[in-house]
Amino acid sequence: MLTVYTFGDSILDCGHYNMHLVDPGRLLVANNDELFPEFQGRDLSSKGPTQLEHRAYDGSIVEDLPEQVENLEVEGPSLALLTIGGNDLLSGLIDDRGPGIAEFTRKLDAFLEALPIRPVLIGTIYDPTFGNDALNVFGVDPAWGRENHRRMNAALAELAQKYGVLVDLHKHFLRGEPDWFVRTIEPSLIGASEVRRCFLEAINACGYGGHD
Repeated sequence: MLTVYTFGDSILDCGHYNMHLVDPGRLLVANNDELFPEFQGRDLSSKGPTQLEHRAYDGSIVEDLPEQVENLEVEGPSLALLTIGGNDLLSGLIDDRGPGIAEFTRKLDAFLEALPIRPVLIGTIYDPTFGNDALNVFGVDPAWGRENHRRMNAALAELAQKYGVLVDLHKHFLRGEPDWFVRTIEPSLIGASEVRRCFLEAINACGYGGHD
């Protein structure tokens, strides 16, 4: 039995933002064929026994991750999905002019080093403005904000090389549509499926799509 663990923030814990209560982890494990016929037969349960342990929590920042692994017991084949950093940016790091991003990276590195699951598939932080400065709603100079966003994603990429696989949500969502989001920054029903798409491609690429 393969166990898929989700950790982090609302990119993975977004079921309460759609009427069907679906999120990327649930769709990865067992697709909703009525809503997303494109993925029929492509979910992980179609390849072998799979279960989801959902621990991600909307609004989480890097300091919340240790709480998400409390009482964690890992047995058998497993992989972890992680999205973190978006709320850290919104909480002040988007305007970081000191050691804030380096401290975020240090804390995330420590969490990942202690996490008893490999591989860890780490998603980058997407841009709900699609790169359009006219849609900037974050209250900082767009050029400065985008540079700190880039620095955060670079840190995530470096840690992904160390602990698992990078899932480039940022790149994929730049090609997206406004209906991929609700409440400006949260994944909609379609957005949840698009997050699933990115993680599924990465899972298949690293060999877990067939539970190997």
